[in-house]
Amino acid sequence: MTTKPAPAPYMPDTPLFYLMTTSDAERKRWGARAVELGFPERRLYTDASFDALMPWRKIVAEEMRQEGLWAPAAVKVVPVPVEVTTLPVCPSTVRAVPNDILRSALFAAIQGKTRRHLNNEVIASVDGVEIKFKGDQLDQADMDVWEHAIHLLRGVEVGSSVNFNANSEWLDKAITRLIACAVIIKNERRTFKGSFITCCIDDGITGEYQLTLNAATLALYGDTNWTGIEWGQRQKLMRKPLAQWLHSYYSSHAKPYPVKVETLRDLSGSAAKKLFHFREKLRIALDDLKDCGAIVSWSIDPKSDLITVDRGEAISASQARHLIKIQKQLPKSNK
Repeated sequence: MTTKPAPAPYMPDTPLFYLMTTSDAERKRWGARAVELGFPERRLYTDASFDALMPWRKIVAEEMRQEGLWAPAAVKVVPVPVEVTTLPVCPSTVRAVPNDILRSALFAAIQGKTRRHLNNEVIASVDGVEIKFKGDQLDQADMDVWEHAIHLLRGVEVGSSVNFNANSEWLDKAITRLIACAVIIKNERRTFKGSFITCCIDDGITGEYQLTLNAATLALYGDTNWTGIEWGQRQKLMRKPLAQWLHSYYSSHAKPYPVKVETLRDLSGSAAKKLFHFREKLRIALDDLKDCGAIVSWSIDPKSDLITVDRGEAISASQARHLIKIQKQLPKSNK
């Protein structure tokens, strides 16, 4: 029968911890030392840092350390990787938005009058992304506000503020929703928890807003997990929430794969309960995308109900490079 070796004696890492765990005799000894230095014994136990403020406690701590009664814990220094601390810098015609948001119902394709209050509800998203939301439901108009705030702060240190003039009750409500919401976005690499805007100061006299984005939203971008949305095209789709959502969704794909009508209804957050009602709205919205130059063509297979979209030359330069890279990786056919 083998016996386990006795564990090494534990060394307290602070003088206070030693006093709290030692014998009564030891506590009395060091209490007497405190009195000798001119301070009541009870003052030994009033500060977790023990020797941070009082010179006499530094004396006691050092004497205890020299007797081998405690030793500072070894501190392990972990190098912190240098990360990007600014939002993506894009031309004035483009707005940078994380793909996890563009491919979900977080900013739903709804009219403001149908907005609901959500209480930690799961939001429809693509595979590999989990989203929960608490607050007044966000819509595509709210996304316009957030996208523009991101654009104004592009290239600026995250957590900085931006000033702009506005006098709109609607804008004030949109900013309030973006502040008051609680969002959880989890992908394969990271989990974001927070709101989209940290705070906003509204000058009632000048009408100037000072808005601060949540610095943690930078984690949603990653290295390449975002898409540049063509702002001019999006503006042509104003007051057409489904068309705006589709524009964002398809912009995030270099070569969109076929998806079912039902899938798009769920991902867009549409309030349409009947699938044939949504299909009618979808046809109109896809035509709007074609008219603004976001896509070249679209079709719905009557048997499978799969939607196929061709973006043609509307893809960005980076997406074009991505497709070329994939093409080069494909095995060559034997002629």
